[in-house]
Amino acid sequence: MLSFIYDEAFSRNIGWLTQREQDQLRHKRVAIAGLGGVGGLHLLTLCRLGIGKFHLADFDTFDLANFNRQAGATVSALSHSKLEVMTQQARDINPELEITGFAEGVTAGNLDDFLNGVDIYIDGLDFFAFEARQQVFAACAARRIPAVTAAPLGMGAAVLNFLPGSMSFDDYFRLDDGPEREKPLRFLMGLAPGRLQMGYLVDPSTVDLANRKGPSTIMACQLCAGVAATEALKILLERGPVRAAPKGYHFDAYRNKLALTSRPGGNRNPLQRLAIAFAKRKLGL
Repeated sequence: MLSFIYDEAFSRNIGWLTQREQDQLRHKRVAIAGLGGVGGLHLLTLCRLGIGKFHLADFDTFDLANFNRQAGATVSALSHSKLEVMTQQARDINPELEITGFAEGVTAGNLDDFLNGVDIYIDGLDFFAFEARQQVFAACAARRIPAVTAAPLGMGAAVLNFLPGSMSFDDYFRLDDGPEREKPLRFLMGLAPGRLQMGYLVDPSTVDLANRKGPSTIMACQLCAGVAATEALKILLERGPVRAAPKGYHFDAYRNKLALTSRPGGNRNPLQRLAIAFAKRKLGL
């Protein structure tokens, strides 16, 4: 029976990575909050990249509504802890992984432990988890931990990197500049100023920000995992260009389009303020 050997398991990465870089990734620690649509795929992708240490947070269990997009959602996993299921899948890829789990999810009370010793944070929180997301990104900024968010939109991915010394999450999104009911809209508009996904939404009634519901696809989640892992590689190894907020990018596979976005001032940018005002009127907010 074959035994696990790290260097052999990830040998096909060499060529795109040097052996020295692969060894560096083996000792990097990545924090992921949320192990659903994007978070679970982030974890498995980073495992196959050879990342060796993880802090993982999720309080939820798998149900049938997760089947269209979540890596751990299977019949055998129904009602099982996402953290436990995804930890097992990760260990099946690399049994040498060092994993610290946070079964209560990420909270104000465990943020210090969740981010302790972490080299980078990858956002996998539910779209509507605004309070938790603001707390995590603020804590990353205070600790000078790079933070990456890749949002699954339609059949594409919108990416923003929040790096030490660059614009912060709060300064970019300005989620608290309006009432609570506007937060989903502000977050969505900030993620994707190019709005590439809106041209092929066949049923707009399925986007219900007020009731925290919206459609999703596995293609978008898989694209997010690929681009987020690539951003993580560049940041961790300090190689390659990295667009930091207020700059980002949005790739839409359905439309075969790439938008390099830039919104100086974030959601306070005049173009963004106009777009948000127009969307508010359209949605009756």
